[in-house]
Amino acid sequence: MDNSLLPFFQPEGVVVIGASTNPVKPGYGAARNVATSGYTGAIHFVSQKPGELFDRPVYTSLAEVPDPVDLAVIVVPALAVAHALTDCHRRGIRAAIVLAGGFREVGPQGAALEAEVVRLAREYGIRIVGPNCVGLLDALLPLDTSFLPPPIPPAGDVAVVSQSGALLAVLIDWARSEGVGFSRLMSLGNKADVDEPDVLEAAVAQEQTRLLALYIEALTDGPRFLEEARKVARHKPVVALKVGRGEAGQNAAASHTGALAGSDSAYDAAFARAGVLRAATSEEWLDWIVAFTRCPLPAGPRVGLLTNAGGPGVIASDAVEAYGMRLAEFSESTLAELHSFLSPAASFHNPLDMLAAASPQDYARSLGLLLADPGVDSVVVLLPAPPMFEAEDVAAALLPHIQAASKPVTVALLGQKRLTAALARLREERVAVYPSAERAVAALAGLFRRAEIERAPEPELSPPAGIDREAAALALAGAAPGAWLAPDSADRLMAAYRIPTAAVKLARTPEEAGALASTLGFPVVVKVASADIPHKSDVGGVILGLETAEAAAEAFRAVTARARAAQPSARLDGAHVQRMLPPGQEVIVGAARDAVFGPLMMFGSGGVEVEGLKDVAFDLAPLAQVHADRMLRRTWAGRKLAGFRSIPPGDAAAVRDVLCRLAQLAHDLPQVAEIEINPLRVLAPGSGAVAVDVRVKIAGE
Repeated sequence: MDNSLLPFFQPEGVVVIGASTNPVKPGYGAARNVATSGYTGAIHFVSQKPGELFDRPVYTSLAEVPDPVDLAVIVVPALAVAHALTDCHRRGIRAAIVLAGGFREVGPQGAALEAEVVRLAREYGIRIVGPNCVGLLDALLPLDTSFLPPPIPPAGDVAVVSQSGALLAVLIDWARSEGVGFSRLMSLGNKADVDEPDVLEAAVAQEQTRLLALYIEALTDGPRFLEEARKVARHKPVVALKVGRGEAGQNAAASHTGALAGSDSAYDAAFARAGVLRAATSEEWLDWIVAFTRCPLPAGPRVGLLTNAGGPGVIASDAVEAYGMRLAEFSESTLAELHSFLSPAASFHNPLDMLAAASPQDYARSLGLLLADPGVDSVVVLLPAPPMFEAEDVAAALLPHIQAASKPVTVALLGQKRLTAALARLREERVAVYPSAERAVAALAGLFRRAEIERAPEPELSPPAGIDREAAALALAGAAPGAWLAPDSADRLMAAYRIPTAAVKLARTPEEAGALASTLGFPVVVKVASADIPHKSDVGGVILGLETAEAAAEAFRAVTARARAAQPSARLDGAHVQRMLPPGQEVIVGAARDAVFGPLMMFGSGGVEVEGLKDVAFDLAPLAQVHADRMLRRTWAGRKLAGFRSIPPGDAAAVRDVLCRLAQLAHDLPQVAEIEINPLRVLAPGSGAVAVDVRVKIAGE
């Protein structure tokens, strides 16, 4: 942990600056919580008026506060924060939690005020959490520097880092009813100084912490977050709720890659690379918190379903498949044991439907058998209110098996009023219980995904062989900021990274097009040459399969005429002539520079339908072979490289190599804003893959 952060997590003394005797003010709440949280270090209060608060003196100047004191909780109005920081500097305090709002979140004036506070803090060497936050809570130390309603949350095994203070309050309230306990909770607010990468290590430093839960609205330093989150996720599960999925700014992107690679795609890719599980909703996030603190991880994807009714079993079966797991097949010995005591009318294959008459003992004995079956990795118990028994009795009968199991068990209580007592009992005994079959399965799926992360080896990232960085620099020399690289320069850039291309020649007249076609060899393709027309096929600017010089010359006239008609203001340089390649599958490979995480790779179905199909996968550059292979598996374009019905197989190994090389290019060359190969023609296995159309955009100034 950074030594400058130690006072936030191991303070010797805390001072509340702006403590108040008015019970409705945050200054009162913060003073009350520090004083009553059980903190055993020194506690001091500073206010404009002297007096006594919570049996402690109130000082009118920070200079009067005795040692020890190394953490300040600042609860003064925004305009007074700078003065409070100056007092901290004079007193030798190097850590401050600024609870006040009225900064960047309220507009330009507040942003200017925040910038001045940050400038002073850096000048003084003071680290700041906030502003506009609710503070830090350590239930194990214990210490509560927030102004949230007491008491301090129960101690437990969940650490939380949240950009939103309000969500932290909601989480604490939810946790009281769910029986979830916390180790540390951190509200970062505006993150003017201390941000997520700073505190991830500290969040999970306590031995009791089993899980780190993140609430993120936006990150400012993606690569640093990636590095720190990966370190944490190697040892403990990390679940994130990242909100703000909007696609603002994508309309300005000129390539397919840029148009499809929204910032949310970059967050997905970054979380996957770091081993962070991203929840789709706040409900799923909370459900995962329950599951990870109450269940072991499964050894595999095989799920057993136990129910007393057919409908819930079907619903759960659909969910198991939807979440990438599969129904377990029960062993013959398990089936024989089940037949020995369940009704002959029961459905004995997965899902195991014991029928409505199933007793608490039937539930318990059946669960024990499923957990003992080596072909079952996890179990979901589905419990509608039994018609002939009390649900609480079923819950009590299940508990010994759940608590002794080395496999995860989630329980879906399907109903409400008749299940109240069962719910209370299961929560009290720390069972992962949910109100629907889908949520019980989704929680299990989170555990399964984490188990896969732990089983996967850490890939080594090393540059592909044969890269000529000097040749790459020459290919980019003289390129205008914000412009598209000339096709011949793009070809040279590809050659520097050993990415095969189909040679492209520029013709400025119809006659020159015919001569170039004869030189290249037939058949050829003719494409209008214009930096102002990025998608040539949209204006009829591409003609394929030309077999003679005369046809190539006529194609030159046709594509340039169509381009002039479609976009009269576009500057035309002539037409490009290119030899056509053998038939093969067509895919798209590209990179776009994300503002937070840097170069973002894309792979998917190529050709003119790329944006319509949106069969794409993303990952961050650089790529290891395992990352490239994962991108192929996640798309139909990648999966059909193995061949499908009348579609012959393609050279998947060559595609992975191109992906890794293009990713290294995007990583090495920050002056490249967007790069796209569309299509990449994938030839037969062992025959390679060739970039047919390459477009490279240079970053603007």
